[in-house]
Amino acid sequence: MTTASLTLNNGIQIPQVGFGTFQVDPDDTQRTVEDALAAGYRHIDTAAGYYNEAGVGAAVRACGLPRDEVFVTTKLRNGDHGYEQALRAFEDSRRELGLDVVDLYLIHWPVPSTDLYVETWRAFEKLLADGAVRAIGVSNFLTDHLDRLVRETDVVPAVNQVEVHPTFQQRPTQDASTGHGIAVEAYSPLGRGKDLQADAITQVAERLGVTTGQVALRWHVQAGRIVIPKSVTPERIRSNLDLFSFELTAQDVASIDGLDSDERTGADPATAAFTQMR
Repeated sequence: MTTASLTLNNGIQIPQVGFGTFQVDPDDTQRTVEDALAAGYRHIDTAAGYYNEAGVGAAVRACGLPRDEVFVTTKLRNGDHGYEQALRAFEDSRRELGLDVVDLYLIHWPVPSTDLYVETWRAFEKLLADGAVRAIGVSNFLTDHLDRLVRETDVVPAVNQVEVHPTFQQRPTQDASTGHGIAVEAYSPLGRGKDLQADAITQVAERLGVTTGQVALRWHVQAGRIVIPKSVTPERIRSNLDLFSFELTAQDVASIDGLDSDERTGADPATAAFTQMR
């Protein structure tokens, strides 16, 4: 199946369409990720806070693909902010994954109420310098968080993984990210399914003979975003990757752009302070 890769600001290549594992049951993770790899995905996204890193690592080892052909992202739990704690947490993730090197390591949330994300980022810079990770980035960082990191630290994040979907496009955050040379990676790219009922999407899907999910994901791809759809259904896993055999017109894109509203489905990064610890 045809796929595409993007080049991050440190020269690392990342497959543009990845497979998300948020809320994938740990007992089902290895099988589900193996299904995704068999379907053609070469980018798997997990997090310490998902408690399924072990299943992701087991699938990567079992799939038979060379390690350098599978791009693995994981993320730091909110309760592990701080320089020394972040370094220890990374080792826990690396052990759970069973991998020597993690391709992309993200600060999952800025948790501004603790004022530790700059200190945490310096630990990430050390991991990058030590070769433990190939790229470092952030998730759920808003404009002021990004500006502060760029101003006070040495390494510009390679990625900002944020909630983006047709009805919640976060244009200021996207613009701040790309303005700093940071790639935007969309999570909840389908608005947890609710965006797929919009006429602007259903009409395009009917005309092109593809699914509504494919239309929404193609909209992301044509905008140059990395995207990480999630499914545990083999047929949908395959169709979510089949995005390069059709193209949206400029009118299609404009219609979907017009769905933007203020309908966030997840937590607000400006106030989110949950620890993600069990």
